[in-house]
Amino acid sequence: MRVIAGSARRLNLKTVPGRDIRPTTDRIKETLFNMIQNDVPGCLFLDLFSGSGAIGIEALSRGAGQAFFVDNSNTAVACIRENLRFTKLEDSGIVMECSAVTAISRLESKNICFDIIFMDPPYDMDLEAEVLCRLHDSSLVEEDTLLIVEASLGTSFGYLEDYGFEVLKTREYKTNKHVFITKKR
Repeated sequence: MRVIAGSARRLNLKTVPGRDIRPTTDRIKETLFNMIQNDVPGCLFLDLFSGSGAIGIEALSRGAGQAFFVDNSNTAVACIRENLRFTKLEDSGIVMECSAVTAISRLESKNICFDIIFMDPPYDMDLEAEVLCRLHDSSLVEEDTLLIVEASLGTSFGYLEDYGFEVLKTREYKTNKHVFITKKR
């Protein structure tokens, strides 16, 4: 796994050992960032269920102003910190060792709003629904905030309207998909 583009281009990233975390492949990561490339420079980026931190690090490498990394695994957090140091992006990254829902509560007290929120929770556990429910009335999300969920192909997002969200687009791959979500206008 490597950084695709930007200031840390071609640098290899460490991954979290074991099978609990499945890194986003370079091909899928490249497709994702091609789709959001105009939104990344200068943005405030939130990477929930960060794993190795590869998505947030890619955002920083491509010019995001700051990225917050959230994972509740101390092994993942250590990996994120090591990858930030290796890519020399640690000054722009803030790492939080806690659940996504706890991070949302803590971040709300900082009076910030994110431009892009990416989440890649463990598949088929409905964690994305729990987080989106929590975000629907959160101060972290404004009308222009782009939420991106990486999920299994079978994951349904039929509840989004109830939370005041709508799907902008969906990009499907062989085994998973990216769902692009925004507040309903």
